[in-house]
Amino acid sequence: MTSTHSPAHPPYPKPRPPSSPSSSSVSLPPGPGQRALWADRARVAVWLGPALVVAYAGFQRRWMSDDAYIYVRTVRQVLAGNGPVFNAGERVESSTGTLWQWLLVAAGTVGVDPVSAAVLGGLLLTAAGFALAGLGALRTYGGRAAVPLGSLVLLGLPPVWDFATSGLETGLATCWIAGAWLALITRPSSLLTSAVIGLGPLVRPDLGLVSVVFLGAQWLLVQPSWRGTLAGAGAAGALPAAYEVFRAGYYGHLVPLPAVTKEASQSLWGRGLGYLGDFAHPYLLWVPALFVAAAVLPARGGLAERGVTRLVPVLAPVVAGALCWLYVIKVGGDFMHGRMLLPGLLLMLLPVFVVPVTRVGALAAVGVGLWAVVCAGWLRIPYGGQIGPAGIADERGVYVRHNADPHPVRHTFVGAPHHLEYARKVWAARYSGAPALLFGKEGRVAAPVGAGAPSMTASYVVLGLNGSVVPLDGAALDPIGLAYPVAAHSERVGGGRVGHDKRLPAAWLAADRGVPGDAPGWADPSEVAAARRALHCGALAELNSATRGPLTPGRFLSNITGAWERTAFRFPNDPVRAERKLCG
Repeated sequence: MTSTHSPAHPPYPKPRPPSSPSSSSVSLPPGPGQRALWADRARVAVWLGPALVVAYAGFQRRWMSDDAYIYVRTVRQVLAGNGPVFNAGERVESSTGTLWQWLLVAAGTVGVDPVSAAVLGGLLLTAAGFALAGLGALRTYGGRAAVPLGSLVLLGLPPVWDFATSGLETGLATCWIAGAWLALITRPSSLLTSAVIGLGPLVRPDLGLVSVVFLGAQWLLVQPSWRGTLAGAGAAGALPAAYEVFRAGYYGHLVPLPAVTKEASQSLWGRGLGYLGDFAHPYLLWVPALFVAAAVLPARGGLAERGVTRLVPVLAPVVAGALCWLYVIKVGGDFMHGRMLLPGLLLMLLPVFVVPVTRVGALAAVGVGLWAVVCAGWLRIPYGGQIGPAGIADERGVYVRHNADPHPVRHTFVGAPHHLEYARKVWAARYSGAPALLFGKEGRVAAPVGAGAPSMTASYVVLGLNGSVVPLDGAALDPIGLAYPVAAHSERVGGGRVGHDKRLPAAWLAADRGVPGDAPGWADPSEVAAARRALHCGALAELNSATRGPLTPGRFLSNITGAWERTAFRFPNDPVRAERKLCG
């Protein structure tokens, strides 16, 4: 029998080539390439998403603090050719963040407005820091699939949004901390990594603690020879050491003047703990802390088994962050709500900025995410827009209220009549053309000023405002001492806000800047006479010479040799007591 099917026409349909399109509704599972593409996209979203969110949140709450205008005046003085000073003719370092000041100078040199550079630059650096932190955490976990965790803690906190701008150095600190940690993870043996880590004291003096911990971690990871150790130390310390020599010789101090004013070496543990509570309690920070601990504890054994190269990069930022918090608590905290605790919190969250996708990690991320939504939407400090009973301020809220502006970048003070009245008095004195000496918010005037003094000298407690309204060839001073060495070296009077607990009486300004032998009506003549004699005695006379005398090579060297003693010098703010102590 012959077959009923011809070999040319087989009884089954001819298969389609694998590449041919099929009309079947059944979809095949994605191939390895497609799965890798989706995994890459997920990783990008994990580290880039929080950066975009913080940039958006920060821009929505953009503002400029008064302290940021202290930076702006110094930048304007540099651009005007007067040097890195707050007032022409007096060498004072009023900027705490050295590197931030010079970045703003660089921006101003190429024509960027310093105020815009401070606000937008801080925002961009904050976003960059979040991105670098996410990359560092992904590298810590070997690039595995991950979910955000620590980043959600930061994104839920209103102070993080506020200080993403503010014009202060917080954005730079965020970027430097995350960048230094990423460099420690990826290139621990590089001298460039050592140099980046060593920048901490120039970002903020207290961040030198982070530099020390990270450099120790780098040594443990690399374990170099003694020559390699010296090379790394040289790379890390070259720029900070060079600037410290310049600081001591030019300004005559070992630290920026605000560190003298705020007595950064003294201890106020009780006030510091209150500052921590003011930050932690309103936002229920113990809630995300429990979720983070639940995600971390199951992994502690695996980390220990992987040795030094895995354990050190995880522990280093936690240790550094704890030390930063300890220091902030020791010195009594700050007057701005939450600000000084943000760098330490970022450090402690770096190892868990993102965590691997496990059941525990995913549940912890969900828990922290829910807390972040509640915190961002409803949890706030009880004294919003005001200064709290402990002297801690909702700083952004205060300036929103003072300027009647949801984005107070350019301060008008239309909502603060006392500040506006002072500014008007300064403007009136400025445009009158007559020499003027003003003290206090009432704008009390005494003229003429002493020989050789600026045509306008004005002392006001809000230094950023004062520096904005007083011309660059005038002297904008403050009784606290952020930019006035005489006030900075006076003793604490107690009872004031943290960082604002020095108050130089009016007699000192009259004696220092007024006409010799004369006393204005707003100062006691006997106190003016005593203050005038004290200004010419002992260490106080030497302080004035160090900051106001011509900067000759000899003066530069004597400033260096006397910097330690000069930085530690204090005198009673009462003129009569000061005269007895200094003049004998």
